[in-house]
Amino acid sequence: MQLNGLNKPFNRVFDLICLWILPLGYLLLLCSLFFLPGRSLHHKLFYGLFSIPALIALCLRPRMTKELLNEPIIIAVLLFAAWALLSLCWGPGNDSISGQLKPPLHTLLLFVGCYLLVRYRSEIIQPLLFCAATVALIASIYNLYMFTRIYEPGMRMIGVGAFDNPLLSSHVFGFFCAYWLSLSMTCKRRQILWLSIPAIVIMFAAVIATGSRTPLVALSLTALWLSIICGSRRSVVLFGAFLATSATTTVLFSQMLNGRGDSYRLEIWQLALKQIADHPWIGHGYNADLTLDPGIGYTLQEPHSFALGVLYYVGIVGLLPWLFFLGRGLLIGWRNRVQPLFIIASAWLAFGIGAGLTEGGGIISRPKEHWFLLWIPLALIAALSINQRAKRLLAMPIKTMTSSDLQQLTANAQVIEEDGLGPKVLRLIEGSFLKLFRHRRWYTSGSFNPYSERFALNSLQLRNVGIPTPEILNLYRFEDGSTAVHYSPLPGHTLRQVLQGITAPAVRQALVERFGKFMAQLHEQGVYFRSLHLGNVLVLDDGEFGLIDLADMRIYPSSLSPSLRRRNLRHMQRYTVDRRWLFEEHFEALLKGYAAAASKSDVDNLHRQVLAGGSPARAH
Repeated sequence: MQLNGLNKPFNRVFDLICLWILPLGYLLLLCSLFFLPGRSLHHKLFYGLFSIPALIALCLRPRMTKELLNEPIIIAVLLFAAWALLSLCWGPGNDSISGQLKPPLHTLLLFVGCYLLVRYRSEIIQPLLFCAATVALIASIYNLYMFTRIYEPGMRMIGVGAFDNPLLSSHVFGFFCAYWLSLSMTCKRRQILWLSIPAIVIMFAAVIATGSRTPLVALSLTALWLSIICGSRRSVVLFGAFLATSATTTVLFSQMLNGRGDSYRLEIWQLALKQIADHPWIGHGYNADLTLDPGIGYTLQEPHSFALGVLYYVGIVGLLPWLFFLGRGLLIGWRNRVQPLFIIASAWLAFGIGAGLTEGGGIISRPKEHWFLLWIPLALIAALSINQRAKRLLAMPIKTMTSSDLQQLTANAQVIEEDGLGPKVLRLIEGSFLKLFRHRRWYTSGSFNPYSERFALNSLQLRNVGIPTPEILNLYRFEDGSTAVHYSPLPGHTLRQVLQGITAPAVRQALVERFGKFMAQLHEQGVYFRSLHLGNVLVLDDGEFGLIDLADMRIYPSSLSPSLRRRNLRHMQRYTVDRRWLFEEHFEALLKGYAAAASKSDVDNLHRQVLAGGSPARAH
């Protein structure tokens, strides 16, 4: 226990990084280009709020490296980065080694940070993406308004904030247009759907205003990918909208599409291929300079193709892991196409692949617009893949159920719990349970993470750490926006019922002591069960404890802080019977059991909390 006490400050730092700093850093990485004065500040925010905290977290928990290295995408990225750094040996050698090490390191830390974010705050990913896309939408409306005020024929919109080039701006506008496209295909709420449609139009208009054709190709590939991967009625609508939009864009913006020809792409690629032919296998070196003169009055430093850039700098050997992690990313998206986050991330990757056909060249860089085409979507896919394999994410599809289907399922069911709006928990005729969750407002967290899914995910995660929970059979969504979870009950009785049936004080005392140890184990494993009371703890047939009613629960990265433990106790003290058995008649037994799995300081804190008194008791 003494070692555990020494680790507590490090645990609090780790929790702060994973729960608060990384989410903020990720949000700013996605949307701060729209309002920051320059890229330099964007780099510093990423370093200070994401990559450096991710490095600190990895140093605090080095054992996480094993799980990271079990992901093929991570292995391929490491091989690619290692080969790029090795190519410094035959590169020009003009720059300092430390300066060349930083971009690959920060790129790798993007993967580490995304992994931590998905592992410990998976419920916040969709709200974060939605928030960033909303910032992009508002900024794009402002950019379009300001652009229309100064527009003259031939002008191309750049945008405010850190943007300084219309082509680079179009990457980010297209990135968020792809997000709204994905959201329109995956959202279940009509309010979100009706918001996403005008958002798509606005972001697409921003892309058109930049005068760039590359993101149009990329968005076409994204629409086709979404039509294939989603495989629903919306896919047909999306494909039809894609054809109509393509025809309309061709007619209305024919001058923009055809006026600049191929923008010297063929000449640029031919020049790049000639230089690639000098060192086709190993490339010219990660730090080599590329100069192309297509005869337009100035030289270019990029081949305007990511693939050609990879071949030039690191050759065919470097291209192999590059192609692998692109293909692997799409394959993971296809295999997990029932999950919205995988659909969004793979759509972003499809957009990046499409844009990379005719744009880009720098293979590893500091955070900038090119990251939106590759590293950001790829890091999210890798993080989702790792945590899906570790069973920290739901893999179960959500079934849509009509009113008639619900009536058929619940025919002759026994109402276990209800409120003024109707039944909340039903026992079905075959013995399984159906727990209903009412419709929530569309802008609440319950819209992004329905409580039925939280129930199922919490059950899955608790089972992973050895705590018995109900087995999830199905998840349902109803026409009115309500949801339900269908599960098999645990065999046993609530701890409250068992204690009520015990007449011998010594037997009751022994059971309370065992519960004290169980509660300490929950707290040490970071399980914060807000609704923890004796009615939600089951004594199973084999004598072990299990948990039910799991929607209102959260698992923290480290053992619970003293404040969260006190909050847990205050909740149990609200129930008259629980309070009498646990904190009055058998309090010493509870402390003894708690001390078997918790530190002395935590036991003392529990003791002080009970002696100080809690909330007024609630009869039950």
